[in-house]
Amino acid sequence: MACFAIEDALIKSVTQSIPAGQILTVFGLGGTLVFALMASLSGQHLFTKEAFSRPMQTRILFEVIGRLFYVLALAYTTLSSTTVILQAAPIFVVLGAALFFHEKVGWRRWIAIFIGLLGVVVIVRPGSENFSILSIFALLGMLGFAGRDLASRAAPSALGVSILGFYGFVSIVLAGLVISAWQRLPFVFPDPTTAIYLLGTVLFGVVAYSGLMKAMRTGEVSAVTPFRYTRLLFGVSLGVLIFAEPLSRPVVVGCCLIVISGLVILWSDKSQRSPD
Repeated sequence: MACFAIEDALIKSVTQSIPAGQILTVFGLGGTLVFALMASLSGQHLFTKEAFSRPMQTRILFEVIGRLFYVLALAYTTLSSTTVILQAAPIFVVLGAALFFHEKVGWRRWIAIFIGLLGVVVIVRPGSENFSILSIFALLGMLGFAGRDLASRAAPSALGVSILGFYGFVSIVLAGLVISAWQRLPFVFPDPTTAIYLLGTVLFGVVAYSGLMKAMRTGEVSAVTPFRYTRLLFGVSLGVLIFAEPLSRPVVVGCCLIVISGLVILWSDKSQRSPD
């Protein structure tokens, strides 16, 4: 989540000079090349029967939907309402894990999830005027990311993180091409500073994506998911330090609630491991 926040900060720095579709396309191509190299060095084959299995096809579809509609939501609705809707994804992920993977989700974990969600709402303070019919974009994007995470869990175990990352970033390229075709904006050649920032997005994006996929495939979904709220903690910190964004009381309160969410889930896991 820390690497995802750094990736967001770098992307925020280049959105003023490069179209969103081009950023996604370049970002996706860079990540695709890195994961292809990682797979080659580890002796994994990119094009196998398992790579084109039903769960992988579902995963790619949800990845494209998530990336595409989330960017559209940022373009046509307010950031606060979009962020709130996106942070509802953990609830749908845990619900899907309970329904499709028969994971046992105890009341402590549900409490942790809703405490974290409450912290998100306190931070962004959405007003009723922020929500419009266009918020359906954010809803579809959120469902896309939740579906991607669940499909990653169902992907064949023979596929390593490098393979998942390769096809995940291929999906980002597809989403970028769709947005570029819709925007019809000319290609912008980045200056040296912007090029370095784009390289940083690829490097931090690869690390973040690898960590998330490893966590979603090896840990219990209901245990891993609440910690996704910590992305806001890192994001707020970077906003204050890099972009000089004000740190208001609601932000502090919300961050504390998110930390409490993580502590609750840690306490829950420790209680389950302790003998009676």
